[in-house]
Amino acid sequence: MSLMKFMNQRLFKQPNPYAAANQSKAASDEPLRTRLQDNLAMFKQALHDSPDIVIRELDFGENHSTPAAVLYVSGLVDQDYVNQFIIAPLLSAAKAPEAEARIIDIFNRHIMPIGGIHEADDFDALLTGLLSGETVFLCEGYNRGILIGSKGGESRGVEEPTSQSVIRGPKDGFTESLMTNISLIRRRIASPDLWSEQYRIGHVTKTKVAILYLHGKASMPLIEEVRARLARINIDGILESGYIEGWIQDNPQSVFPTVFNSERPDVISAGLLEGRVAIVVDGTPFVLLVPALFIHFFQAAEDYYQRYDISTLVRWLRYFGFVIALLGPSLYIAITTFHHDMLPPELLVSLSAQREGIPFPAFIEALMMELTFELLREAGIRLPRAVGQSISIVGALVIGQAAVQAGIVSAAMVIVVSITAIASFTMPSYSFGISVRMLRFAMMGLAACLGLFGIVAGVIMMIQHLCNLRSFGTPYMSPFSPVQQNKFQDTLIRAPWQFMHQTSSTAHTRGASDQSEWKKE
Repeated sequence: MSLMKFMNQRLFKQPNPYAAANQSKAASDEPLRTRLQDNLAMFKQALHDSPDIVIRELDFGENHSTPAAVLYVSGLVDQDYVNQFIIAPLLSAAKAPEAEARIIDIFNRHIMPIGGIHEADDFDALLTGLLSGETVFLCEGYNRGILIGSKGGESRGVEEPTSQSVIRGPKDGFTESLMTNISLIRRRIASPDLWSEQYRIGHVTKTKVAILYLHGKASMPLIEEVRARLARINIDGILESGYIEGWIQDNPQSVFPTVFNSERPDVISAGLLEGRVAIVVDGTPFVLLVPALFIHFFQAAEDYYQRYDISTLVRWLRYFGFVIALLGPSLYIAITTFHHDMLPPELLVSLSAQREGIPFPAFIEALMMELTFELLREAGIRLPRAVGQSISIVGALVIGQAAVQAGIVSAAMVIVVSITAIASFTMPSYSFGISVRMLRFAMMGLAACLGLFGIVAGVIMMIQHLCNLRSFGTPYMSPFSPVQQNKFQDTLIRAPWQFMHQTSSTAHTRGASDQSEWKKE
């Protein structure tokens, strides 16, 4: 079956994308009537006379013989906008002699002073447009209506991202508005090659989902794969981009994420310039980016706003933090349990003295401390912002000190767990950091059973798994496996811009034969 035929059957031939969330099947199957009151009755029945549905009835013609109606949902529209640019022009044109004869025909050209107007001749389209914040205009004698763009209501403005802050760089972040998020990207990429496609996904919620890509830079197989995976989504509602991520990821059983997410417009714009595809979901400030490779989760936006040597050093620190966060407690368990000869005599004596009187083996000791810290971290996230951070810091200090004095854990174990916790925060991606935290416990178990041999075996299995992973057809460990030397400029190091001839993480540099043009506006 061809891809386009498959998409038509699954994505576009689902229950009509303009169908309302709570309409009855009988109402949705009925065509729009020519009698106004019949159409209004259909809306009232489908919405169960909801009090937030506003119906403003009007009369056109010199004898007021042609009734019409304006429908909108209070709270989803800009009330001033509706009154000033929709209802007021309609009232002004109501007494015109020609209005009675062909009100729908002259509506678009002569009455409405706004854009975003389109006709619809089926009930589903009008009902979903109404529930999406548009205003519906109906008139007696016509079996079609008009949808007028009037979305408004309360919404959060553009603010600084909370999960990916930087010292130097843009301070704007995505919001919960789909069109606002797309506009933030277009401000950075003012190119006609930035193409956008919009869909409605979710049988009940009909959530707007858009994919963005640079035509000519993103490969067509990647774009077709994104479309096909979106077409396979079969769910009642999409409330956040995590729903989409769970459906389109390559290997749901893997702990490593294969879909990147960010609330920074500059990061998503950089990914588009690399030839990747962005997926924007209405109602969430987190935008998805595919494909997502292993190296992408160690790249921060600030790497490209600092000098290359500073960025390279910081990136090395992140990789070192990844190793410490993954293997720190397990190395301590393995060495203190099986491989005492690897320690200097003075250090071995000191550790033995600290562990004197400790009733638990090193593995149980580390497991208790790690679980305690994870509980404190989770509690710090859920508590109110004003007290969450203070509770986490004070709780860790008090519990750690009390546990050492009570002889439950050793002071060295508290140091190891603390360093591991600090190292886990060096990774820019929160989702990737959670994966490392999960693998840390598995490595601790292997170290307790087999020592360093177990750690080496665990690392080998993890590398083998990473090399087998793919993200939308791209090897997860690329450009390391398979080796692509021409893409090493932005992996372990961040090379100077003059040497980044390939697509980088912030811009596509041109060759000497295609110099950038200066344009004066």
